[in-house]
Amino acid sequence: MCVTCGCEASAGHGHGAGHEHGHEHGHEHATPGARGFGVLRPAGARTVSVEQDLLAKNDRYAAANRDRFAAEGVLALNLVSSPGSGKTTLLVRTLEALRGRRPVAVIEGDQQTRLDADRIAATGAPVVQLNTGKGCHLDAHQVGHALAELAPPTGGVLFIENVGNLVCPAAFDLGEAHKVVFLSVTEGDDKPLKYPDMFRAADLCLVTKSDLLPYVPFDAARAIANAQSVNPGLECLVVSVQSGAGFDDWLGWLERELAARPPLPRTRAERRAGQGA
Repeated sequence: MCVTCGCEASAGHGHGAGHEHGHEHGHEHATPGARGFGVLRPAGARTVSVEQDLLAKNDRYAAANRDRFAAEGVLALNLVSSPGSGKTTLLVRTLEALRGRRPVAVIEGDQQTRLDADRIAATGAPVVQLNTGKGCHLDAHQVGHALAELAPPTGGVLFIENVGNLVCPAAFDLGEAHKVVFLSVTEGDDKPLKYPDMFRAADLCLVTKSDLLPYVPFDAARAIANAQSVNPGLECLVVSVQSGAGFDDWLGWLERELAARPPLPRTRAERRAGQGA
């Protein structure tokens, strides 16, 4: 089970599997009470917390990924959201806009199917699909395996589209430079308050599907205020793939982040030396 939300995760780190969390715990039985749910544990039962060790192991893999990205001058972005926020649609439009301008590559995370990876591949961008099975997020070890097949785009952008989930991906560093959280206007504008860890972990929030604002009870200003109340440094952009509103602002953000990357070592040997340092 996942240490963050308790969902099942299958063993292994291959492209068709999730990761093993290996919990030990006693059976717990919840019974409703006057103020919610209480937890009753059998006599002698104990709970063994493994979250710290699992996250520490993940962080070691993430550090290795980050070193590799730095050595290759790669801007790695972890795209996170609940399902249906428009991540893939905006990513396809972004890849089309960057074609011929910047090297790009994509790691596509979903529980099942290659549907989104096929949409990405149709743009001509290199893509590797990671299916997590019953797993609820990508982890740094899986990303490392994907990099064995997908050469990082030297001097460009690696987009890592995470599994749709506003809980678990917040806790797992993949080695990215930034988490970019998507919040569509078809969701509640109180989402940042209900899922604060994700918005606290992100550096950019994209409020998506803004062309639907006239038709849904969503207050974009309130959503942004809620997001910035849990993360005062969070930058927010309101965008629409359909109308194009805010899309140039998103591309401008990407270009600023690319420009802020340290210069690449001059030779491949120097890059390899930096990666091994």
